[in-house]
Amino acid sequence: MLKEKSILVTGGTGSFGKKFIETILKNYPEIKRVVVFSRDELKQFEMAQQFPEEQYPQIRYFIGDVRDRDRLIRALKGIDIVIHAAALKQVPAAEYNPFECIKTNVIGAQNVIEACLDSDVKKVVALSTDKAAGPINLYGATKLCSDKLFVAANNMKGLQDIKLSVVRYGNVMGSRGSVIPFFLDKRKEGVLPITDENMTRFNITLQEGVELVLKALDIMWGGEIFVPKIPSYRIMDIAEAIAPGCKTEIVGIRPGEKLHEEMVTATDAINTVEFDDYFVILPSIRFWCPDEFMSNNGGRPCPQGFSYNSGSNTDWLSVEQIRSLITEHVDSEFSI
Repeated sequence: MLKEKSILVTGGTGSFGKKFIETILKNYPEIKRVVVFSRDELKQFEMAQQFPEEQYPQIRYFIGDVRDRDRLIRALKGIDIVIHAAALKQVPAAEYNPFECIKTNVIGAQNVIEACLDSDVKKVVALSTDKAAGPINLYGATKLCSDKLFVAANNMKGLQDIKLSVVRYGNVMGSRGSVIPFFLDKRKEGVLPITDENMTRFNITLQEGVELVLKALDIMWGGEIFVPKIPSYRIMDIAEAIAPGCKTEIVGIRPGEKLHEEMVTATDAINTVEFDDYFVILPSIRFWCPDEFMSNNGGRPCPQGFSYNSGSNTDWLSVEQIRSLITEHVDSEFSI
């Protein structure tokens, strides 16, 4: 699928970008070129130590910001595939600095789209978030807007040979700023701050996120939003897994936070198709035949009123499973 292809990853020095690039270098040694596009030169320097040029001559590092359309166009010369992972994603920071979030997550997304349309890019996959479904915070609203832009771009391309789709998934286990590393740090103080005892979240590992993006690249028709079937966890089970018996303090839900996360709303379900391991939210503007898409991939329409919610999910991580995942994917030296 990626043999002799050139690929660019925006936000390439982030948690997802590094894992994605590590995976494709391992599994697709005949890839032609990998461009890491990001704005932090220190992170690029550190990444270059992890992937030395002598061993990985395919990698190139471009300093740039998705807010800069001209720089994107220059970086996209000769690129076949774009993975758009760059975003401002901290909810409190977005609430305090709203237009900065908009400039990166919305205007930046449109810059990526226009730069790809002005280049010879063939496939684009943009990363989204569960917070884009029925958003109540600015971060989620900007990602919903970004999703809409990438889907609608398939209607702008004319006869150009390009497909643009979106991957939407839940909280990435162990990602920077997420609850697990936060709790691992806080347990040293003997008290874990809990927003709400009933809070739930979806969970996905970085590697599972990478595999979903690769799946989307393989089967995308353009305009889909891919949603994986993944387990949920309860916030109190995370606390018990990390620090059993530790004192907890209820601090209340922060501004812009939900009690449960949703990845497919009841309104989305009207255009959603279910497959064995994932859902696909089809574009409301038809670029191709949904029945043919379902037939080719073995899908079925979701029932009326269906929603995919972390609180009503049927797949749950146990405390022991959470501990095992933390050891494997977050901290190999983790112990209770």
